[in-house]
Amino acid sequence: MEWAGLYGADRQPSEAQIAEYIANPLWENLNGFLRESYGVQPSYDYSTCSGQPGWNVKYKKGGRALCTLYPMPGFFIALVTIGAKEETEAELLAPTFTNHVQELMKTAARVMGARWLMIHVTDEQVLDDVKRLIRIRYKIRGVK
Repeated sequence: MEWAGLYGADRQPSEAQIAEYIANPLWENLNGFLRESYGVQPSYDYSTCSGQPGWNVKYKKGGRALCTLYPMPGFFIALVTIGAKEETEAELLAPTFTNHVQELMKTAARVMGARWLMIHVTDEQVLDDVKRLIRIRYKIRGVK
């Protein structure tokens, strides 16, 4: 069953239910990275957006969005935005990203002055790209 049909706006899933639906260790890897590296906790939001309706998981630090995660069966989508401040560094690193992320960077439409990358996290290499993009977005002290 589709994610949006499993849990309506009045029925928020638990962390365990989200992890069970995704059923991929990359999910726990990224959530652990965000919590440990940035000292943040997720917030849960129900979206009626036609592109990705249903419950999603948001991480913010200092009022800035780090990423929004959308559960899918067997994987998840990480929305990471690249704004004007991050543009140069992201462009310099682009050739080192997976083909999937490179293609998204080339084709992503600009919304409110930023590129919105909807990254399908399906393997370790793509997950590493997401972490690198988040680090560009919000630096971790003492880590390059």
